[in-house]
Amino acid sequence: MPRRRTSLKSNRVNKRKQTRNLKVKIQLKKANKKILELIAKKDAEAKTFISKVFSQLDKAAKKNIIHPATANRRKSRLMRRLNKSA
Repeated sequence: MPRRRTSLKSNRVNKRKQTRNLKVKIQLKKANKKILELIAKKDAEAKTFISKVFSQLDKAAKKNIIHPATANRRKSRLMRRLNKSA
């Protein structure tokens, strides 16, 4: 257990950030799973939903929850799958 006030505060801050990051990552996984299902069904809704997924990825990258290159790679792969299925 830390003794210094700064260590105690940093632990509290880290815990808050961890829960926020985990929440965002879970939302990203759910959105990714849903868009892959829509693409597999060749649903027309996939084209509208992909913009929401892109927005979530960009926001996560902006907040440093995931690396910006990771967000770009995921967007590229999703777009390739969508274009391939169409």
